Amino acid sequence: MRLSDATVAIRPRSTWEAMDLGVLMSQRHRRLLMTSWALVTLPVFALLSLSLWRSPSLALFIFWWLKPAYERLPLYILSKALFGETPTLKQALREWPRLLKPQLLASLTWRRLSLSRSFLLPVVQLEGLSGSARQQRLRVLLQRNAGAAQWLTIIGVHLETALWIGLMVVFYLLLPQQVETDWDWQSLILAADQDWLWLEHLTNAFYALVLVAWGPVYVACGFSLYLNRRTVLEAWDIELAFRRLRQRLSSIAPILLLAFALQLPAPPTARAEPADAPEAPRLLHQPLTSQASRDDIKALLEQPPFKNPETVTRYRFGDDPEPSENAREGGVPQWLETLFDWLDGRHFDGLAQLIEVLLWGALSAALGWLIWRYRDWLQAFAGRRPKMPSRPQSPVPQQAFGLDLNQETLPDDIAASAEQLWATQPRAALGLLYRGLLSHLLHDFGLTLKPADTEHQVLTQIERLQRPDLLAFSRSLTGHWQNMAYGHRLPATHLQQELCDGWRTLFGPGAAR
Repeated sequence: MRLSDATVAIRPRSTWEAMDLGVLMSQRHRRLLMTSWALVTLPVFALLSLSLWRSPSLALFIFWWLKPAYERLPLYILSKALFGETPTLKQALREWPRLLKPQLLASLTWRRLSLSRSFLLPVVQLEGLSGSARQQRLRVLLQRNAGAAQWLTIIGVHLETALWIGLMVVFYLLLPQQVETDWDWQSLILAADQDWLWLEHLTNAFYALVLVAWGPVYVACGFSLYLNRRTVLEAWDIELAFRRLRQRLSSIAPILLLAFALQLPAPPTARAEPADAPEAPRLLHQPLTSQASRDDIKALLEQPPFKNPETVTRYRFGDDPEPSENAREGGVPQWLETLFDWLDGRHFDGLAQLIEVLLWGALSAALGWLIWRYRDWLQAFAGRRPKMPSRPQSPVPQQAFGLDLNQETLPDDIAASAEQLWATQPRAALGLLYRGLLSHLLHDFGLTLKPADTEHQVLTQIERLQRPDLLAFSRSLTGHWQNMAYGHRLPATHLQQELCDGWRTLFGPGAAR
């Protein structure tokens, strides 16, 4: 990169001036930029519209999402034209596929919605940085111009929308009067979608035409911001000044050397006096001595325009020193000084608290007035729901599966009673345990048991209680109950004792109800 070949003035600029430079650069090469943009984007737009003919909004969204891929070609043209190497249209289009390769996926995914996209694109395309090197570079570049780059994108979005709407309005105004009378907006809205697909694609085409004019300008403004930031960071203007100075001196260097040699004094014939310190009074036999010259310079610096003493009268706050009597003669009233003395930091705290109380009171009063003003609306739309009449509680069933579930009919110690019945009446012992389980589920756990419920439905309700120990015992007892009731198979002796022990673990040693 040869800065001396730049076609623009390299110097630090403000952010808005740098964006103006981008607009001028895009105008200088507008024919090449707009033609190349149109040749790249319009075929893509036509292909998307034909492929998604029944989804015009989706076609426009995809076309808009691919904008970072279009913006790389104008940046290539501007970077070459900056140093006097403007490519032809054929050369630019030939380079476009190569320009898409570096970090295209990142540009179309997580970096797509970056507001600083135009400002950061040269870091990837021109500097070729990626990874940690890119992050370090961005931290340096974004220290100053991040806000301007973001404002450029925000303004660009509004400008694109305004131009797009303007083209649609111009299109409607240019319609013949007869066609315009037939195009009632209400009929357009109520018409079938497939009848007006071509009109939606036509309005989408207006957006594509807007980008042909605005897209290169947006890229040029971001590129000029990037150039301005590098000019400030790397002092390009100072480097160019030194280069121009070196070129000038190289042409007149022999003449300067000859003049310098002629100005050299002749070698002294007598012994030269030793050089004194700068403070020593030299030239003692001349009218002007070193001490006199210092005195004259000091006296001159004490006079205007080098020194302008001025008396300033100001208001005093805090711990400023007391003004002198001469300063009081300036005409400041005593009551004003007393007022400012009173309004120091200690009194400001009380005043701030008073203002805060007044503001909160005003806010509370405003909220109360709003609630009172719209009380009818609040009652109609945000009032309480009417209370539903309580359903009459259904009586607790006292029988299930032909078993009596009344607590008064159960013994005090169900487990002990079952152990006594196992030897003589095993069916009654197992039925007693199952009756006690159902009674506890009905009265203690609040399960709704119906006379028509099956054993499986009862186990399903027990699962909802989220009690693993109760569920395991219920499954075991229910299985033995079904084997006995339907298969006439009694549990083994050790299983009989396990059922009684499981009952005591769950409901206690003497739990009956």
